[in-house]
Amino acid sequence: MNTRAADQVVVPEAELTAIGIKAFKGLGLSQADAEDVCRVLVLADLFGLATHGLSRVESYGERLLVNGINPRPKISVERVAPAIVRVDGDNAVGPVVGMHALRAAMEVAKECGVGIAFARGSNHFGPVSPYSLMAAEEGFASIIGSNATTTIAPWGGSDARLGNSPVGFGVPNPGGAPFLLDMAISVAARAKIRNALKRGEAIPDTWATDKHGRTTTDPAAALDGFLLPIGGHKGYGLALLVDLFAGLLSDAAYLTHVKSWVDAPDQPQNLGHFFILINTRLLGSTEWLANRMNDFAAILHDSPPADPAKPVLVPGEIELAKMERQRKEGINIGSDVLALLQKHATNAPA
Repeated sequence: MNTRAADQVVVPEAELTAIGIKAFKGLGLSQADAEDVCRVLVLADLFGLATHGLSRVESYGERLLVNGINPRPKISVERVAPAIVRVDGDNAVGPVVGMHALRAAMEVAKECGVGIAFARGSNHFGPVSPYSLMAAEEGFASIIGSNATTTIAPWGGSDARLGNSPVGFGVPNPGGAPFLLDMAISVAARAKIRNALKRGEAIPDTWATDKHGRTTTDPAAALDGFLLPIGGHKGYGLALLVDLFAGLLSDAAYLTHVKSWVDAPDQPQNLGHFFILINTRLLGSTEWLANRMNDFAAILHDSPPADPAKPVLVPGEIELAKMERQRKEGINIGSDVLALLQKHATNAPA
C-alpha cells in the first residue's frame, strides 16, 4: 500500500522493484537486464540517494527511446589474465554493464584472491555504493570507479576537460556494518548550485568557477562555468587517476572523448568503469575480520564529538541506517518518478 506526503510517495521495496523492472522492460530491456538495473537503482533509493535511484528512469529512458542506449546488448567478458577481465558493454544501460563487471570480478577474485574488471561501452552506472555493498556482502573489499561527462576544468585551465568521476571503497564486516565510502571528485554537485540559484542565494567560492576559470559566489555564473575539485590540485590529480583507470585502461572514452548524454542523447557515451576486488576470506576467518572491523569503528565512535548533537560516524552508517528503516517502512520516492515508472511499465510485454 502506498502513502503520500506532499510530492513524495512511500512504496514497499518489493512493490517498487517490481514496478521498476516492468518499466525497464517497457523501455525494451530483457527481464534479466531490467532486474540488474533495478537492483542497483533500488539500493540507491534505499540509501537515500534519490538523484541516483529510480529517478534515473527519466534520463536512461530518454536515451533508450532515441537509441542512444542499446536496450538489447550483447555484453562480452574476456579473461585477459588470471586475475583480470575485460567487459564490453555494447552500449548497454550502465547498471547492466556494472553488474556484469562486478560479477566477473567476484568470480575471478574467488579463484585468485584479487579480481579486476575493466569495462567499456557503458553509460551512467548509478552510484558506487550499491556495488560496494554487494561486494562486501560476498566478502570482498573493493575499489570501484567510473568516468563521466566533462564538467571540471583542469587545474589552472579555463574549460571543461575532465569529468566529476565517482570512486568508492568498501570493506566487509561479517555480521556488522561494512565500511562504504562513495564520493565524486567535485566539492559540490551541480544540483546544489541549481538549488542555490532557485533560492536566490550565493554559493561558497570553493564550489565552482565562472566560464573564465575564476572562482565565483554567483550560482548563475557557476552553472555557466566549471565545478571545482575537492582538495584543489590534489582532487584534480585524483579525478585524472579515476579516468585513467576507468577510461584509458578500460579502452573506453576518456576526458573530452566522453560524449555528453545531455548534448548528444542519441550517441553512445562509451563510459568506462573499473572494479578492483580483494577476497578478504583468504586473509583470515570471518570472526577475525569482524573483530578488527568492530574495533576499528569503536575507536572512531569513542572520540568525543565536538558537537554533542553530531556523534562521530564511519562512512556508510547513514546510508545503511536509511536502508534498514526504508526496508521496514517503505521507500520514499517522488510521485513524479513513480508516475513515469508506471507509464513505461504499461509498455512492458506480457
